[in-house]
Amino acid sequence: MRHGKKINHLGRTDSHRKAMLANMASSLIEHKRITTTLAKAKALRSYVEPILTKSKNDTTHSRRTVFAYLQNKEVVTTLFREVAEKIATRPGGYTRIVKLGNRLGDNAEMAMIELVDFNETYNPSATPEKKSTRRRGSGSKAKKVAAPVAAAEVVEEAVVVEDKPVAKVEDAPVAEDTTDAKEEKSAE
Repeated sequence: MRHGKKINHLGRTDSHRKAMLANMASSLIEHKRITTTLAKAKALRSYVEPILTKSKNDTTHSRRTVFAYLQNKEVVTTLFREVAEKIATRPGGYTRIVKLGNRLGDNAEMAMIELVDFNETYNPSATPEKKSTRRRGSGSKAKKVAAPVAAAEVVEEAVVVEDKPVAKVEDAPVAEDTTDAKEEKSAE
């Protein structure tokens, strides 16, 4: 009987399952979105959410604890620098699982798991990540200076003539409405 056993073993030994989940968590943190089977995505969510919560507190102890789970220095650095600052105000629920349908080969249920704060479709305030680039001799090239913006700006003023607003633009010919002028003369 398996009463009270809530962990999904995913048909793997303990060491294989831990290694697989660590690799998937590293890929999720690095790429912000991965596609896998639904069962693995659900297992990964329960594995990675405590790690993301731990990353909110940037101390040596929390970095070492997270490294014990992930075993990848670059991913730990990315987690504490980029991901932690985005999820700092979120009280939980850092991941989203979206079902995709069944896989062609074996009809397995597929799902996409992603970090919620890095999705540009649902979160328009999120910015896409930038790849780090190397410096390539920026001192040897002549720096381009931006041309000053022309000082000629158009200023608009609203003038009310008989309760009708008419836009007046400085330094531009203004076409007068002849019907209004005739009405003013006839009214006097």
